[in-house]
Amino acid sequence: MFTNLDGLNKAFESKTRLGIMSVLMVNDTVDFSTLKSLLGLTDGNLASHTRALEDMGYIQCQKRFIGRKPNTTFQVTQAGSQAFKAHLQALEDLIKGTTGQ
Repeated sequence: MFTNLDGLNKAFESKTRLGIMSVLMVNDTVDFSTLKSLLGLTDGNLASHTRALEDMGYIQCQKRFIGRKPNTTFQVTQAGSQAFKAHLQALEDLIKGTTGQ
């Protein structure tokens, strides 16, 4: 049996990035602390994965101050949404044994 893995996006192979994108796909914006808590990540781990997704153009980061406290929020870009949906479709096709065509 031949399995075509071409549709899978390497950016989402990491369970951390998969989790980040999953949370952001169902929320308009999510702040750093909430994302960290939901996924059970350290500051450094979350920062490195969000930076990678941002560098790929899949998420946007907005930094601002609320009072004197820094607040960082994230949201999915249109390119990120399309890439993630295509990745999920490729996973579904893989599970169903279809080619997605």
